[in-house]
Amino acid sequence: MANKDYYSVLGVDKNASEDEIKSAYRRLAKKYHPDLNKTPEAAEKFKEINEAYSVLGDAKKRANYDQFGSADGNPFGAGGGASGGFSDFFGGGGGFSDIFSDIFSAFGGSGRAESRGRERGQDIITAINLTFEEACFGCEKNITIGKLDKCSSCKGTGAKDGREFSICPECNGTGRVRYQQNTLFGTTIREAGCPKCNGTGKIIKEKCSSCNGKGVIRTNKTITVKFPAGIDNGQTLRMRGEGNAPAGSGVNGDLNIKVSVSPHKILVRKGSDLYMDLYIPFTTAILGGKVDIPTLDGTYSLNIPELTASGTVIRLKNKGVKELNRDVHGDLLVTVKAEMPKSLDKQEKAKLQELAKDIGENSYTKYTNYLKKMK
Repeated sequence: MANKDYYSVLGVDKNASEDEIKSAYRRLAKKYHPDLNKTPEAAEKFKEINEAYSVLGDAKKRANYDQFGSADGNPFGAGGGASGGFSDFFGGGGGFSDIFSDIFSAFGGSGRAESRGRERGQDIITAINLTFEEACFGCEKNITIGKLDKCSSCKGTGAKDGREFSICPECNGTGRVRYQQNTLFGTTIREAGCPKCNGTGKIIKEKCSSCNGKGVIRTNKTITVKFPAGIDNGQTLRMRGEGNAPAGSGVNGDLNIKVSVSPHKILVRKGSDLYMDLYIPFTTAILGGKVDIPTLDGTYSLNIPELTASGTVIRLKNKGVKELNRDVHGDLLVTVKAEMPKSLDKQEKAKLQELAKDIGENSYTKYTNYLKKMK
């Protein structure tokens, strides 16, 4: 342990405070812990940062290391030695045990309480189809799902009447057991589910007849779900605790509802904005007029100004979809497209030709500029 630069291993300065060292170790332990990082180099890196923290995380060992280059102190005298490798830190009073509790809490557990046999039931995934309007305005629907629930006869214990069980002697009812292993780097301790009671902490004397000792039963449950205004196609609504119950003590999983939204026959949604192409007679584009269009609030009379060019986009503010969890609405963007008639008779052509002469080419700025460039 004497020839390594432990400060470099943890990525801290030699004048780093205890809090800075602990913070650096916690960050690296999360990154390289073998249970969380499956890369080949993670295990070796994890041992290295544990070794560094076993020295720098202890004030006496750190002082020896800073002065003599070794946690054992003066190699030529009776210095304060490192007595137990990692085992000193896995005891009480802070150190590794507290930090590992923090690490696994950050990854979805609840620290030490989670390690004492609390399990989490499996999530349930289901799908639902909403109409365009239901997704935009929000709605409430009843959904029936098959799920595992705690057995009411035995209160989830799996034992007859909820009483015919004893405390597991292997884990003393915690559902967890510790395994100690001596390695090159000291003593490591791992905690896992008790194999004797399958992590329940109980030894069943007589099984519950309703659930056959499983503690859970399959039921069909109808749940009222409120879909918020603005939910979009492909999004998932999560209902915490509405998933399957665990076989042992613990919390239910979640219900994840994947939403599909039926398209509107005219409007197209992109985020909170709505889009539509509005085809109008070319005469309306020239002369102007009123055209009824659909909106979420009902029919709206859109004013087309005279001489509106095909491709013009008219924006109607706040006529779009409400944003999720915000009192803000998007816009409705209407692209005006002038449509030509399918055919013209001789009389109609003559009238248009006469009109074209009256208007003249000079009235078309872009066209005349084009003609100039072609010369």
